[in-house]
Amino acid sequence: MPHYQPTDALQSPRFCGIRTFARLPFVTTTEDVDATIIGIPFDTGVSYRAGARFGPAAIRDASALLRPYNPGQSIDVFGTLSVTDSGDISVVPGYIEDSYAHIEAGLQPILDAGIVPISLGGDHSITLAELRAVAKKYGPLGLAHFDAHSDTWDEYFGHKYNHGTTFRRALEEGLLEPQRCIQVGMRGPLYDAGDYDVARQLGLAILPNDEMRQHSMAEVSRMVRERVGSGPTFLTFDVDFVDPAYTPGTGTPEVGGVTSWEALQLLRGLRGINFVACDIVEVLPSYDPTQITALLAANVAYEMLSLIAVQKKR
Repeated sequence: MPHYQPTDALQSPRFCGIRTFARLPFVTTTEDVDATIIGIPFDTGVSYRAGARFGPAAIRDASALLRPYNPGQSIDVFGTLSVTDSGDISVVPGYIEDSYAHIEAGLQPILDAGIVPISLGGDHSITLAELRAVAKKYGPLGLAHFDAHSDTWDEYFGHKYNHGTTFRRALEEGLLEPQRCIQVGMRGPLYDAGDYDVARQLGLAILPNDEMRQHSMAEVSRMVRERVGSGPTFLTFDVDFVDPAYTPGTGTPEVGGVTSWEALQLLRGLRGINFVACDIVEVLPSYDPTQITALLAANVAYEMLSLIAVQKKR
């Protein structure tokens, strides 16, 4: 059996113990670990609502009901993988470039050990630092990006680093292979008619929400698989990809998104992709009084673990 597994809920009630993701052991070692959950509670890269610094704690709290076997993927996740919760990376509130340095340093030993990190944000600006760390290990990456926004603007308020510029900076820095990158689910009002063209001019494939809706979720998953190919790939999931009826607790909500079920179906259809790191971002618990956003985020992270487990089993 894998070395690190969750606490047995038949021996200890789910409301007992210190909150870790899925009641996994809080362990910072890199030995005998396949994947780890790590919090990145930084949110001062936002342009509207702040508060996603409390996202990792909220996701962990909502993850207590997760169980080992995923019937949607026909995989015993924690029977296949040795998984830990590595706690949080200590960021520097209000100082994005200092926080980027902390994030890179915090992820590097995990990546060097061949462990797949699943990061809990935090706003989407953190993904740039993650990509820097992951690309140091694997070289330029493919990208599967689910979001209501493309995050490829050049700047916000005269500044180059924030949650709306993440993937433009990543491309400029050579962290991504644009021909293996796809963005899915973009919707809502834009600043300009050519906003989506910016992403395309950068070399990204983009499937806005209205175009995505012309296909089944299985077909969309197939498009993602074909685009990213077999190379090392980063999976990033902004909870505002999902309609705010299901994810009210987020910083920049956009109406008209997918349901929680559709989001899970899309993720389950990504079997076979070589994901070397993942994140889920923009959970804002102060707007999530019933924990439905955090609950979805916990299940998205669980589906990410499931994809890694399926890949390992193969």
